[in-house]
Order: sequence, then C-alpha cells, then structure tokens
Amino acid sequence: MTRWDPLPYVSRTRRRPGLSAESTMPRIVPHDGEHVDPSADNSTVSKRRAQTSGWCCNGPVTTRAALVPVVTGSTTLATGSTLTDADIGDLLSSAGALRGYLDGLPGVDAVGLNERAAVLGTRSIKRESKLYAIDLAMSMLDLTTLEGKDTPARVRSLCRRALHPDPTRPGGPRPAAVCVYPDLVAVAREVVGDDGVAIASVATGFPSGRTSLAVKLADTTEAVAAGADEIDMVIDRGAFLAGDFSLVAEEVRAVKAACQRADGTFAHLKVILETGELSTYDNVRRASWLTMLAGADFIKTSTGKVTPAATLPVTLLMLQAVRDFRSATGRQVGVKAAGGIRSSKDAIRYLVTVHEIAGPDWLTPDYFRFGASSLLDDLIRQSLRMRTGGYVGADYVAQD
Repeated sequence: MTRWDPLPYVSRTRRRPGLSAESTMPRIVPHDGEHVDPSADNSTVSKRRAQTSGWCCNGPVTTRAALVPVVTGSTTLATGSTLTDADIGDLLSSAGALRGYLDGLPGVDAVGLNERAAVLGTRSIKRESKLYAIDLAMSMLDLTTLEGKDTPARVRSLCRRALHPDPTRPGGPRPAAVCVYPDLVAVAREVVGDDGVAIASVATGFPSGRTSLAVKLADTTEAVAAGADEIDMVIDRGAFLAGDFSLVAEEVRAVKAACQRADGTFAHLKVILETGELSTYDNVRRASWLTMLAGADFIKTSTGKVTPAATLPVTLLMLQAVRDFRSATGRQVGVKAAGGIRSSKDAIRYLVTVHEIAGPDWLTPDYFRFGASSLLDDLIRQSLRMRTGGYVGADYVAQD
C-alpha cells in the first residue's frame, strides 16, 4: 500500500483572530514548567530541550533517567540507552532491575501532552488526502463484536461484511481483521477462510484479566488452535498498579509462548493496557514499555468496556513509546486504538497523529489499528459522499 503523507495537504492551523502565527505553535514544555519558544536558538533553550521528556516535540526522547543507571548482573543500563536482546533478558530476569528501569523513565508532562494532542486534532487536510485517509482507516479496522449475546449467526454476518464492506466498490479496501471471542474463532474461520482478512480473538480472561495464568494460557491455546491469527490479551492491572511489574511481564511472555502454532509460527500478540484504569500518563508509559520489553507485537489502549477508552493524548503517548522503543531496540511494535472512535473525522485525527509522532512507517495495518464496530459505517458514508457528492443516511449502510 502506498504510504499516506498528509503534509502536502495540511492547511494552516486554525487560530483566533488577532493571534499571530507564532502564538499557535506547539510549545516545548520542560519539566520545570517554563514554556520555551521553539523558534528560539540559544544554549539555554538547547540545554532545556535536551532535558525534556519529548512529549511536546517530535524528536527522539532524551531522558533524565540517564542519571539513574540500572545494574543487571555485570551490565549497567540507563533508561534511554540502546537495548540488546541480552539486556532485555537481564531486565526481565530481575524484578529489581525491571522496576528500576521502568521507574527511571521520564515523567510525562500532562499539560504539554494534552496541548500537543489538541494541536494535532485541529489539523485540516485537503480532499485528495482525506479520501486516501478514509480508505487507509478502513484497511486498519479490527471489525469487532464482543458481546455476551454474540451468536454464530452474528459472527458470520460480521465476517461477510468484512469481506465485502462496501458493495458499491468491489475490490475496495477491507478491514484488517475481525475480532471475536475464542469460542467463535472457528465460526469466523469458516467464513473468512484465507481470503486476506485476519481473525483476531480476545483472550486471557477478557475484559478484566482476573483469572489464573493456567486459564489464560488455555484461553489463548484454544483460540490459536481454532485458527486465530492474532490474540488480544489483557494485562493484570491490579498487579501492575500494585507495582508487581515482573508478574505482568511473566504473563505476557507466557501468553506469547502460547501463541505458537503447531508449525512453529506465532499468532501476533496485541496487549491491552486498559489505559482508563491506569490512572496516570506515567503509568501508561510504564505499561507500554513493560509489555514491549516482554514481547508484545502491538500495544492496545483499551478493551472498549471501560470509560475512558481510547483518547488522542493517550494514543499519542503510546505512539511516542513505540517510536522510542524502536530507536532503543531496533524492533517495531504496533499500536491499536480501541473504543470510542466512531467517526471518520476522529479516525483522520488519529492518522495525522500517527504520521506526526511515530512516522510513516506506522501508517500501515501491520503497525496501526482501530478497534471499532460502528466506525466502518461512517467511513463508508463519508467515502460515498466524497465520491458521489451526495449524502446517504445511516440506514443506507449495512449494519452488523
């Protein structure tokens, strides 16, 4: 798929009458709270930029924690330094080292993060780029049904819709995956076959994660054996908030191992942080790094069962985490924003944020997803409107 680059089509940031262009520029906010003009260029500003956590700018994160080294065996690591596989193994094998590393991550400037997300949320793009973005968002969808009332018939209907989302555009974009409960994976596989739409399954005691590791592993093994291409697991938020980072990491590693198929290949593992229960941005960042160190292929905002679910600031924060994790390790991890994203406008805001924060390498279904059920309806309506010039009602679009 051709990469989407919104920059040639991005309009100027809207500003209130009487404000200069400079007054609408995003500000770099150091940890001491003083606002710094990014157009300035002097040694004091440069020094302060080097000390910030990077939450209000696009450059690599330079951490304060370089002053707090973590000793693992014979190795001394500083948060923000390059990590080899051996370094990660040392961190995961020592509860103290892992805690020291995660506690050494720089604090998140909440005000700066929210301001940055607000600025990106006001971006306006031209028609050509908007059309491409709508198609791209459709190709990034995990079309989802996760209700206690789900039936085989409902799952079959969802899968047929994933294969042919817009009857007016044969050969048009399709969702990346359908997401169902483990006991319905086989039903989904019967309909989808190997036609290019992946089967994702929630597991590990979704949505609470409050069950034994043995049950979580059995849940995962059952889904993979039934044909799941991707597993969406939930972390034990209670253990995380209690500071038992090693337990969380061990469970992620165990579930990752359970994703192995009989032929030796692995289903992709998406790890749900349930950010609405993590209380602080600092915890979101720690949980992102913790699960990536433990082997997550994707980090996911939410189950969709807790409010708030996905928000633009939290997703921005997680995108910064995967960007910096790749800089440190060389391994690229995806992000999935799930819950509460219902309109094309919302989806485009997220895509602009992906481009600006993580970069174009993440503008692909392999590294960014939307977890949604109703978003597809609006994407199809907006696509029809832009291609035909006429509005269509909600009843025109097939419902799940």
